[in-house]
Amino acid sequence: MDILAWIIVGIIAGFLAKAVVPGEGPGGIVGDLIVGIVGAIIGGWLFNMFGHIGTTGLNLWSILVAFIGGVVLLWIIRAISGGRAVA
Repeated sequence: MDILAWIIVGIIAGFLAKAVVPGEGPGGIVGDLIVGIVGAIIGGWLFNMFGHIGTTGLNLWSILVAFIGGVVLLWIIRAISGGRAVA
């Protein structure tokens, strides 16, 4: 996927994931970007494990996959940090 597409998908997915998972997460737009990009990697891996296509480019499917991965990542961060702010 093009680097610009990763950034756009990452920002959108990270913002959506932080809006859904309660609590304070990594701060600012950079935190959203990191959560979204790492979420895209986690989501792509999870979807591939279950026989589905992961991220494919700048489209709604990739945003959905990255969003699900971002939610999983934020749940992991919350579990490890005990609900405290990470950044």
